[in-house]
Amino acid sequence: MKLLLFIPCLIAAFSSSGLGQQDAKIVFISGGPSHGPMKHEHRAGSIILAEALNRSGLPVEAKLVPHYGYPKDTSILDDAATIVIFCTGHRGHVLNPHLDAFDSLMKKGIGVVMIHWATEAEKGKPGQKFLEWMGGFCDLDWSVNPHWTPNFADFPEHPVSNGLKPFRVDDEWYYHMRFVDGMHGVTPILADLPPAKTLIRPDGPRSGNPTVRKAVANGEKQTVAWAYERPTGGRGFGFTGAHNHTSWQNENFRKVMLNGILWTAGVTVPVDGCPSQPIDDTKIQSNLDKKKGD
Repeated sequence: MKLLLFIPCLIAAFSSSGLGQQDAKIVFISGGPSHGPMKHEHRAGSIILAEALNRSGLPVEAKLVPHYGYPKDTSILDDAATIVIFCTGHRGHVLNPHLDAFDSLMKKGIGVVMIHWATEAEKGKPGQKFLEWMGGFCDLDWSVNPHWTPNFADFPEHPVSNGLKPFRVDDEWYYHMRFVDGMHGVTPILADLPPAKTLIRPDGPRSGNPTVRKAVANGEKQTVAWAYERPTGGRGFGFTGAHNHTSWQNENFRKVMLNGILWTAGVTVPVDGCPSQPIDDTKIQSNLDKKKGD
C-alpha cells in the first residue's frame, strides 16, 4: 500500500520540477529550390538551424518536414510550439493553399517564424493573415529588396537580443516592411538606416517607391528583423536576411535567428543567447539543393 501511494507522489514531483515536461517541438517547413547555388538554400539553412537547436542542450526538439513544401501529414504541426518557414514568397508561398488551416494553428497560440522571401505575402487575405500572425510582412510596391551591408550596432532589451554583439553581414535585407498599425506588439530587433545606393533602381514592385524613398531620405532606420506579441496570444518573428547561404557562418546572424525561434516557442532564451557551433566551409556546402548551374 505504501508503494502504491509513493508512485503518484513521485510522478507529481517529476511534473512539478519540470523533469517530466516534454521538450518544445519546433517544426521546419522548407520550400523547393528557387535561386541558383548557395542562394535561398531553404532546406540546408533549415538543417543548420535545426541541428544547432538540437545540440544546444535546451529543452527543444527540432524536426524538419521530410519533403519540400507544406507537410503532407499535417499531424506533425498539431503539437508544435513554433513553426519555422523558409521558402519562396508571394504567389509561390507554401502557405497560400493552406491559410485557413494554418490560421487555426496560430489561433491556438503556436508561434511562427518566417525567413527571407517567406516574409513576402500577396496583398489581400495572405497579407492580412501575416499581419495577424507575425505583425508585419514584405509587401510589393511598399517594401524593397536590395543587397546591402547594415551595421547592427545596438539592440533592444528583449530576449531575442540576448548575447548579440554588433555585427555586419552583406545580404539581401528587405526593408520598409508593412507593419500592424502603430507597431503595436512589434519590437524591432535588427534595424539600420540603409544607404541611398539601395534605392538607385527605378521604382518597381520590389525596387523602390515614393514612400520608401522619403523614409530613407528622412533618416528613418529600417527594421529587418522583428518580434511580435499577438494580442490574442502567440508570438511571431520575421527575419528578412538569408538570401546568401554563407550568411549562416556569421555567429550573430545565427544567434538572432535561433533566439527568435526559441522565443516564439516559449522557451527561455539564455542570457548569452542560443549557443551554436561554428559553421565551416565543409558544413556550409552540405545538404545543398540540386540546382541549375551546379
